[in-house]
Amino acid sequence: MGNGRPDNGYLYWRWKPRNCELPQFNGRRFLELMRNKAWALIGDSISRNHVQSLLCMLSTVEQPIHVFHDEEYKSRGWRFPSYNFNISVIWTPFLVKAAIFEDFNGVSTSPVELHLDKLDTNWTSLYPNLDYMIISTGKWFLKTAIYYENGRAVGCHNCKKEDISEKGFEFAYRRTLHNVVNFIAKSKHKGLIFFRTSTPDHFENGEWHNGGTCRRTAPVKEGEIELKDLNRILRDIELSEYEKASAIAAKNGVNLKLLDFTKLLLTRPDGHPGPYREFQPFAKDQNAKVQNDCLHWCLPGPIDSWNDVIMEIVASAS
Repeated sequence: MGNGRPDNGYLYWRWKPRNCELPQFNGRRFLELMRNKAWALIGDSISRNHVQSLLCMLSTVEQPIHVFHDEEYKSRGWRFPSYNFNISVIWTPFLVKAAIFEDFNGVSTSPVELHLDKLDTNWTSLYPNLDYMIISTGKWFLKTAIYYENGRAVGCHNCKKEDISEKGFEFAYRRTLHNVVNFIAKSKHKGLIFFRTSTPDHFENGEWHNGGTCRRTAPVKEGEIELKDLNRILRDIELSEYEKASAIAAKNGVNLKLLDFTKLLLTRPDGHPGPYREFQPFAKDQNAKVQNDCLHWCLPGPIDSWNDVIMEIVASAS
C-alpha cells in the first residue's frame, strides 16, 4: 500500500476450511508452546515471505531481537527473549550446493552450477539443533543450470552446450528432493519437520521474465484457475518423493509432515504485490512497463493462513 497499491480487499479475506473449525493463530499461545525451542524456515524467498508473516503475528505479543544475519541479509535469525525462542530463515534456494550468478531481478550472467549429491551445509549444519523446521524449494529449479554429481557434469537444463546432455529440470528436482527427504528420514531427528510443497504463481499474459502481470483484486472460486503445467510437475515430484520418504521416516521415528497449501493459494491471485513491489511504479507514467511480482505474497495476506494450520498441528503434537 505504501508503494501505491490502490485496493485493500486482499487484507481481509480469510480461508475457511470445509467441515472443520480452524482457530485463528494465537501468538501468545504459540510462544508459550515454543518456550526454549528453535525454529528454522529453510528454502528460498517464499520461506523469507513466510518468516515475515510469522514475525508480524508474534510481534503483537513481544518484539523479537535480531540476533544474526549473513552478508546479504538473506539468512537471518531472531530471538523472543521472554520465551527463549529462536526463529531463523535459512537461505538455500536449491537445498543443495549451488553457484548462482544473477542480479536482483533474477537476470543470470551464467548457468547455475548445481551439485545434486551435496546438500547445502547452510542448513545441514544447523539441522541437528533445531526443534522445528519447514523445508521447501521450487521455482529456482526452472533456471538454466548445469548439474554435477561426484564433481563431474552429468547433464543440464536449457544450457545449450554440445558436450553436456539436456536432462531437464525434472531430473534435477527429483534427484535433489530424493536426497533431501531421505537425509531427513534417515536422520533419527527428534523434532517436528514439515516438508512444504512449492507455491503457485499467478502471472498472466507472460511470466516473471517477459512481462507477466497479476491485476486481479479478488479471490477466485475453486476450479476457476488451473494449476500451471510447471507448477503441477514440481508438485507431483514433491508429493511422490515425500510419500516414499515418509515410510522410511516412520520406521526411524522421524516426525516428518507434509504442508500442501497449493489449492488454498491457487484461489488468491489478488494476494501478490504485482507492480507494487517497488515504490509508486506509475507515478511518472500511468502506462509504464514495470516488473510485476506475482509469486510472493502481500502481508497481511494469504500466507497468514499458513500459521493457523501450523499452530493447530504444533498444538496437537505438543
